[in-house]
Amino acid sequence: MTGVQDDEQRHAAVAAVGAARILPVVVLDAARDAAPLADALLRGGLRCAEVTFRTDAAAESIRVMSERPDLLVGAGTVLSPAQVDQAVEAGARFVVTPGFSPAVVRRCQELGVPVFPGVATGTEIQMALDAGLDTVKFFPAEQLGGVGTIKALAAPYRSVRFIPTGGVNTGNLSDYLALPAVLAVGGTWMVAPDLIAAGRWDEVAARTAAAVEAARPTGEA
Repeated sequence: MTGVQDDEQRHAAVAAVGAARILPVVVLDAARDAAPLADALLRGGLRCAEVTFRTDAAAESIRVMSERPDLLVGAGTVLSPAQVDQAVEAGARFVVTPGFSPAVVRRCQELGVPVFPGVATGTEIQMALDAGLDTVKFFPAEQLGGVGTIKALAAPYRSVRFIPTGGVNTGNLSDYLALPAVLAVGGTWMVAPDLIAAGRWDEVAARTAAAVEAARPTGEA
């Protein structure tokens, strides 16, 4: 039964991120900013967020944001099994890593939490497939060749879905999202650290709304 539940959670996380088409990558220095940030993202039309473990406030921020039932919150920049435990205990519904770590992937699978490991090469994509995973983070996207590289990698790995992150913005996100292999794009521009530090939540909401609009499939009302 656990395997079925794990698959259901993974499919639910993939469906939520895919429906949003944008995964904001959040860095919070203070957990007190978590609640107003969650409000701003929801006002802007996003229902998912990745809170990175780049600061000491990550776990508490995930805990606060996870209290919103309409927001799917995951943990990003997860580098160790211990951080997986912290993230899941705080309420993270999925885990994202910057590179492929067999130990982190294994711990996520032990706990039944969906994981989107970072990949940069075909070798790492093959490792993800060997681990039973078919959704990966492509990072850092622009520096690795962007859309052209994803097209090349997607050709032999036809079952894999990518979440390109790194250098993605409103100017190029439509190019990424036009690729059938791309599930969603990750980005920081709508949750820029300077906006959070200044408490400019209306601007976060406005940028989020603009990003959602830019990511909307062509022809969709």
